[in-house]
Amino acid sequence: MAASRTESKQMVERARIILGCLGGKRVKEVARQCHTRPNTVIKWRQRFVRAGLRGLRDAPRPGAQRRYDDAFRKRILAVLEESPPAGQATWDGPAVARAVGGSVHAVWRVLRKEGICLQRRRSWCMSTDPQFVPKAADIVGLYLNPPEKALVICVDEKPSIQALERKTGYVETTQGKIVRAYRSTYKRHGTLNLFAALEVATGQVSTAFTELKRREDFLQFMDQVVAETAPEMELHVILDNYSTHKKCDAWLAAHANVHFHFTPTSASWLNQVEIWFGILSRKALRGLSSKSTVELRQAIEAFITAYAPNAMPFKWRKREVKGSQLRNTIVKLRN
Repeated sequence: MAASRTESKQMVERARIILGCLGGKRVKEVARQCHTRPNTVIKWRQRFVRAGLRGLRDAPRPGAQRRYDDAFRKRILAVLEESPPAGQATWDGPAVARAVGGSVHAVWRVLRKEGICLQRRRSWCMSTDPQFVPKAADIVGLYLNPPEKALVICVDEKPSIQALERKTGYVETTQGKIVRAYRSTYKRHGTLNLFAALEVATGQVSTAFTELKRREDFLQFMDQVVAETAPEMELHVILDNYSTHKKCDAWLAAHANVHFHFTPTSASWLNQVEIWFGILSRKALRGLSSKSTVELRQAIEAFITAYAPNAMPFKWRKREVKGSQLRNTIVKLRN
């Protein structure tokens, strides 16, 4: 124990005191070697005589009685399941403290320990489609086990991309941080619609720009996709339930090798091209200042050109696909 590197400094000192005493040294000599007072040597020598090594441990101290116990924690969790007080849409720290009759600092300590954030928000998507399971299984099956001699593509449009002109730059905050900033006022210079088709196997993307988002524009884009596909290949197209994607029976009858697969209602996140649209927004559109739709289109085309050489397929990693994602309560999550 005296040579330990894991014991506390106090325990190492006490062990050295006892070893010095057991070696026949006088109290003052042991105190000098251990850089402590003689009274301290006498104290731990007596404790060792009475209780052995257990006597070298600190005795339990009563301290102040706990005011906020486990029952206080449970009251907080239960209150968060109730409706917030009149005049408030959600609970906050002071409101919870008044409801449970405790200190707001104690409430915040419990919330921090439990990992509960009252102000942060997340959204969820709930599909009410009665055919959710077979539709989702069909699409996930195309991702994980595509048919032979077939091409699986994800198609969607990003409508009404605005050409916004506004000044951007860098500013220093009151905390001394340098952040990207943009002026609050801006000018609108029109919108563009972008159609995109993501090839699931390679990650390559085909695109087309339109001024409108009619069914005719969608079918013209599909004609472009079909023209770029080998005639002997089947084409499985994953789409959401947007109105322009429906009522295309005549076009499908003229293209027997094309099959449409629709995502469940309110489940467009199953369409992998939405991932690519997210990358486009982060890389090319966020913070962009363009004086016309021509500049906007040039910026998007520049991103597409730069993205193509490094395109890679997205791997499907979700183990479970559920229509409803809102099932838990705070009490269930924390107990």
